[in-house]
Amino acid sequence: MTETYLNEQPQGSTATKGEEPFLVVENLTVKFPTADGVVHAVTDMSYTLEQGSTLGIVGESGSGKSVSSMAIMGLHDYKRTQMSGSIRVGGREIIGLTNNQMRSVRGADVAMIFQDPLSALHPFYSIGAQIAEAYRAHNDVSKSQARTKAIEMLDRVGIPQARSRVDDFPHQFSGGMRQRAMIAMALSNDPKLLIADEPTTALDVTVQAQILDLLQELQHDFNSAIIIITHDLGVVAEMADDVLVMYGGRAVEHGSTKEILTHPEMPYTWGLLSSIPDVAGDTDGRLIPIPGNPPSLLSPPSGCPFHPRCPHRDKVPGDLCRTELPPLEVGARPPHLKRCHLPDPDAVYEAEVLPVMAPDLAAAIQQQDGPADEAFARDDR
Repeated sequence: MTETYLNEQPQGSTATKGEEPFLVVENLTVKFPTADGVVHAVTDMSYTLEQGSTLGIVGESGSGKSVSSMAIMGLHDYKRTQMSGSIRVGGREIIGLTNNQMRSVRGADVAMIFQDPLSALHPFYSIGAQIAEAYRAHNDVSKSQARTKAIEMLDRVGIPQARSRVDDFPHQFSGGMRQRAMIAMALSNDPKLLIADEPTTALDVTVQAQILDLLQELQHDFNSAIIIITHDLGVVAEMADDVLVMYGGRAVEHGSTKEILTHPEMPYTWGLLSSIPDVAGDTDGRLIPIPGNPPSLLSPPSGCPFHPRCPHRDKVPGDLCRTELPPLEVGARPPHLKRCHLPDPDAVYEAEVLPVMAPDLAAAIQQQDGPADEAFARDDR
């Protein structure tokens, strides 16, 4: 399963033949022993990412998105975490590195924009002091040089009057400005990989658009690889080259953004698409939610992790959905990967899923020659 995907060159890849991608995650498993049992947060997860490319990781809360990304940052406490598999950043294995060894990687090679900048930024230190500290951690410069760098980065991410605002504290910044400050800190050392964990959560739509435009502009300037973790498929359609769908701690679908959004082959992905409202439709119309609740990671269901909630499990011969975990294998359109026992997911999708989607979304999806983001364009952009 893993070898099938890792030997494929993803769309938009800049790696030459025989050269390893900048980020390689192989069979990553993360477990947390607790008093109630072992939490299977991430199980057997594999993917690759080139510099200059963007991977969108989507899924419900608790599906393992942030846990897998924190493993790349080396932020899990190894004393309280069971971790196996491999994570290679620029060819360097990082699983098993000590905290001191990870400090040379974290911030310089890999940086992260956290979901809530107000809690991620220290309330007792100014914005400029925190950016300067991150810069001095990887560069032998004076405090005045680091302060100049902080002003430069704040100006680069669009903070007005950066020279006077550099001494402000986090509570003096608005939500959008704090997010920009987090981006400035993350990019202060020109990292080759940037992980953005829900970077637009709790921001109004205008600021969301500005943040996404900023990330794309900075990626163009620095040629950084980006992992964007989000619930918003509109963000994925606009930002990502490839999409990884997670459910119950596992990857359940993986492929190019256009392929995933126009030809999904996993019922869970169908549920995510069907949950998108029709912004131009009947305001009294009902959404189509995914039935049931996400699985408990203390005792994951047997077989396919989605089978207790899947409305299509009766189309699979026998009791495979309940008893056998489907492999993450190549679907009808290689290198698109899916984890599902359905024998003909395309036929089911076109006959049963598309007809009940929001009409404007379904029509846009069926225009397969258009770019992916047209199907998910939002009128705030």
